[in-house]
Amino acid sequence: MNVNKLKEKITLHPIMTLLIMIGVTIVLSGVLSLLGVQVTSKKISPTSLEYNTYIAEVSSLFSLRGLKYIFTSTVSNFTLFTPLSSLLIILIGIGIMEKSGFLKVAIILLTKNAKKIHVTFVLVLLSILLSFIGDISFVIMLPLAGILFRHGKRNPSLGIIASFAGLTCGYGLSIIFTSMDSSLLSLTTLASRVVDVNYAIEVGSFLFIMILAILLMAIFITQIVERYLVYKLDKYDFPETEVEEEFFMGKNEKKGLCFALFAFLIYFLIFMYNIIPGFPFSGKLLDQSQVFYIDKLFSYNSFFSTGFVFIVTMGFVILGFFYGIGAKTIRNNKDLCEDLGHSLDGIGQTLVLIFFVSILINVFKYTNIGNVATTFLATLIEDSSFTGIPLILLLFFVTVFSTFLLPSSLSRWSILSGVAIPAFMKAGMSPEFAQVIFRFGESVSIGLTPLFAYFVIYLALLEKYNQGRKPINLLKSIRYMLPFSLLTLVLLLTILIGWYIVGVPIGIHAFPTL
Repeated sequence: MNVNKLKEKITLHPIMTLLIMIGVTIVLSGVLSLLGVQVTSKKISPTSLEYNTYIAEVSSLFSLRGLKYIFTSTVSNFTLFTPLSSLLIILIGIGIMEKSGFLKVAIILLTKNAKKIHVTFVLVLLSILLSFIGDISFVIMLPLAGILFRHGKRNPSLGIIASFAGLTCGYGLSIIFTSMDSSLLSLTTLASRVVDVNYAIEVGSFLFIMILAILLMAIFITQIVERYLVYKLDKYDFPETEVEEEFFMGKNEKKGLCFALFAFLIYFLIFMYNIIPGFPFSGKLLDQSQVFYIDKLFSYNSFFSTGFVFIVTMGFVILGFFYGIGAKTIRNNKDLCEDLGHSLDGIGQTLVLIFFVSILINVFKYTNIGNVATTFLATLIEDSSFTGIPLILLLFFVTVFSTFLLPSSLSRWSILSGVAIPAFMKAGMSPEFAQVIFRFGESVSIGLTPLFAYFVIYLALLEKYNQGRKPINLLKSIRYMLPFSLLTLVLLLTILIGWYIVGVPIGIHAFPTL
């Protein structure tokens, strides 16, 4: 049998791969539980911020209790799976923007005189910077990236991969202090006070090193996309109507664009007024129970945070609707309703994929294998006597490996900070620098694990634009990300070691060493 035919024959659809992974997880949990696998370490509770001894052990799915969990929780886990609801809502807004013609006009106007590499750079940089809005950035950026490249007469998959690389490789890079940063910093501060009861960490402690990392990351990701990846993807064949079609900015298009931008400006001003405190009837989207403004804005209980997807979707709907009214592409309520559902056409396969991903993530979470593995890796730091660069490397690679099995930043740092921060302070290095190492480390591998909930959005969109006979299997989607992850590893590790050797501030009043 021909080798290529054999490869084609054994190529597994992502759903089959997920089913195998679910089965392996069930069996593995049973074996590890039977062996009594458990690890003891120090952990900080993300909720109570108490510092105590933590025993991590595997929960078996290969038991009556485990099987009961699978059968009773599968439906609820699917319906409550955040990427599912967020994607469906965002696609409503994107659908009307695309079908009304707004997206096409906006993209052409913004990119008609720009070089391809510059468009890619802006897309990657924007993807990195949007980390401040949290994981919801994946749902917003990835569909738009595909549309951006398609209207630019380029392979949509290239745009999706470029954006996903920016979102994941820039996952731990942020120059805006968010609620996640605040939560991680609380854990860092508490752990530091085991060594120094008066230790305090300021906002902006990571600013300088993050700015450099973001700029270099955007440049290098762009280079990989344009110099390497563009030649590795299969050719994308556009419909004849799209190939031959030439853009003409007529009277209706100009009118539609004016309508859309004016309506969106009003919406944006109303939105901004509701996140600015101190004015009459302002700040309605803020969590008034918080003290600091950043917590008021990004806390998990704020109206802004919980309703951000809907806020963005409404902005998209306004742009698409008012453009359609002005450009006369929306003439009646039938046109409006059809446009709203445009992006949801043919989404059945995506829903099935999300269903099995939700099962995998939740059964794996139930087994506690990720916590056990991370706790074991934490003991390597606790038991080591490393200092300086060896300690930097140890925490960095512990974070890289633990991210594969435990994608949650808060859960991971609640385990690692309890041992990493005291180890760093005893070695003469600052807690701030330890947290930077942690954030850099997770950026390396977050885009390689299907256990990361938003990986499925990336996979589903690649399959949506796939024109080949074979599906985009799980391994292939991961293989696309490998060059970016290797780049991230080398680049960020070089920055960390170089910064440590030079000893300049990593941020405001913060240094690599104490």
